Amino acid sequence: MPATPTLRASVVQFEAVPDRPDLNLKTIRRLATKAAEDGARIVVFPEMCLIGYWHLRKQTPHRLRQLAQSEDGVQVRAVRELAEELDLGIGIGYLEVDGEGQLYNSYSLCLPDGTVRTHRKLHAFEHDSIRSGSEFTVFDTPWGIKVGILICWDNNLVENVRATALLGATVLIAPHQTGGTNSVSPRGMKPVPAELWDNRETDPAAIEAAFRGPSGRGWLMRWLPARAHDNGIFVLFSNGVGRDDDEIRTGNSMIVDPYGSIVAETWVADEAVVTADLDLGLMPLSTGRRWIRGRRPELYDILIRRQGNEVDARAARFSTEPVQG
Repeated sequence: MPATPTLRASVVQFEAVPDRPDLNLKTIRRLATKAAEDGARIVVFPEMCLIGYWHLRKQTPHRLRQLAQSEDGVQVRAVRELAEELDLGIGIGYLEVDGEGQLYNSYSLCLPDGTVRTHRKLHAFEHDSIRSGSEFTVFDTPWGIKVGILICWDNNLVENVRATALLGATVLIAPHQTGGTNSVSPRGMKPVPAELWDNRETDPAAIEAAFRGPSGRGWLMRWLPARAHDNGIFVLFSNGVGRDDDEIRTGNSMIVDPYGSIVAETWVADEAVVTADLDLGLMPLSTGRRWIRGRRPELYDILIRRQGNEVDARAARFSTEPVQG
């Protein structure tokens, strides 16, 4: 099946209710239906949107296993059935448990033909009991294009996005729970005061300024468009918004084209569905695609050679020790 000239896509932001997949599934149904009514063929929800995210770091391993489910569990199955009902691809994040009892931060795209494609976060740091995945996830879709998935911190490492592009992805699904984090970097993100979120209806300008500022959209603009531009791919960035345990997620869900241009976005302090047509005709001559063709792989063994200072994602994410160059 040849690639269609355009693919209409939606990215969603909403505030997940911790440990209440029943309520979150109702929100997913409502917002997926809204996207479908607007003509979307694929809709992307945030990381861990079925059960919430940041509170998981405080749970016991036993509690995490109570919250986890398999790829064929009742919650994912409900989304798969919804995808078939709406004739829509629906991406959702959840805590997965495999047949051996191992836990993963996972994300499944439920396709309208009933198939499910799942990615396990490559750089999980949320809890010692949650393992990191070990495979890239790129697959064919009913729309005649290949889609890849990278979850949150996966996207920060440039090698992961380049590998996904080299595997043939045209569209990168990038679910997040970010913005307003308490970064250890002096010029990294900082928390958004909770009172700004609590007072968002009486003082919308204040929370909007925070969401668009250096701990929200400003931080994303440092790197997210470059991932799309340098690899010649569309990026579907979906993010949580509002309270996420003791942090405030900043939303800013957006769609970025292969030139790094923002096709559609939002900075509202509320749930939102952002929809746009992906012009697939931009792909072949995009700057990033031409750069990829100009690669010299024989020079890049340094990229797979250990430097001796590698640490796992959790240590890298939370370490306060300076990195020696």
